[in-house]
Amino acid sequence: MLYLKTDEEIALIKESNQLVSKTLAEVARHIQPGVSTLYLDSIAETFIRDHSAVPAFKGYNGFPATLCTSVNDQVVHGIPSKYTLKEGDIISVDCGVILDGWYGDSAYTFPVGNIKQEVKKLIDYTLASLEEGVKEAVDGNRIGDISNAVQTKAESGGFTVVRELVGHGIGKNLHEPPEVPNFGRKGSGHKMSRGLVICIEPMVNMGRKETVQSRDGWTIRTIDGKPSAHFEYAVAVNKGKADVLTTFGFIDEVLNNM
Repeated sequence: MLYLKTDEEIALIKESNQLVSKTLAEVARHIQPGVSTLYLDSIAETFIRDHSAVPAFKGYNGFPATLCTSVNDQVVHGIPSKYTLKEGDIISVDCGVILDGWYGDSAYTFPVGNIKQEVKKLIDYTLASLEEGVKEAVDGNRIGDISNAVQTKAESGGFTVVRELVGHGIGKNLHEPPEVPNFGRKGSGHKMSRGLVICIEPMVNMGRKETVQSRDGWTIRTIDGKPSAHFEYAVAVNKGKADVLTTFGFIDEVLNNM
């Protein structure tokens, strides 16, 4: 059962996602060699609570932190720790908030200092695959149109798409139907209608597409130890063009001034 949101509800979900966007930008200010992922987590939690919201991930199915911080070969769900970032690392920061009962959820992969050219290409193609997916999130299209667009763009760069983890609907709950895979056939899956709000989140690997779960029960890694990148937008399906509820503009401002 797909729950379509009213324009008023979408406006509230957008507020929540704008706060996530601002939180990621605040975290971006502190990403540099020598900083621990646990410190980044504390920055995010303080920022969210200072803006009258609640971290959505903390306590969700027992997850212990505000952020998922996934470094290098960690695909998603990395737990913040005493690990200190090193020059050449990449880190996916995934953040969720609850504001006035509505969820926001977004992710961004950051370089730490100077990174290898092939890793930069991985990040660039992952972000581009997200943008291609968003173009398909329009009334009358099917979920498979998004999935196929993401997969086609990622694979055109020589990369692989993670199969086990998918995007999702969002609203009063962090995860709602439908699932939004990052691979698939055009014309397959649920038909989308105006008012459907979904998170599109490509997880793209430099090497093999297969993943493995770490012993902590959360962290997902690439099976071959090669880097993975991850970006996520919340979007509202609309006629002609999706309404992107997230923005990376705040992050761009921070990174351009560092």
